[in-house]
Amino acid sequence: MSHVQIQFTIDDPVRADGIIDQLLAARLAACGQRLGPVISRYWWEGALERAEEWLVLVKTRGDLAAAAMDAVVAAHPYDTPEVVVLDLAAGSPGYLSWIDSVTVPAGTIGHADDPEER
Repeated sequence: MSHVQIQFTIDDPVRADGIIDQLLAARLAACGQRLGPVISRYWWEGALERAEEWLVLVKTRGDLAAAAMDAVVAAHPYDTPEVVVLDLAAGSPGYLSWIDSVTVPAGTIGHADDPEER
């Protein structure tokens, strides 16, 4: 089974935490961290911009990446949020197994599922 890290930036730490909470509640992610603030510099609508943002890192299974990314984009306030998915080349077996155990089972996206009852 493959595993990924989804990362995105956002200008509001409360909204960042809310998105993490949504992903966790839906069992689309095993964990998430908010780092920052960081300073982002980028081109937007023809102008060079600078913003204070928070970087969010979320770990999940590869087969949940599209649903998790869609959930982030839907909850994100930016017109064009930076949301990227990075493959995890490797990880400690226990950690990767834990990710598998706390995320939704394949084929049940959108249904509540308590992994403790599996």
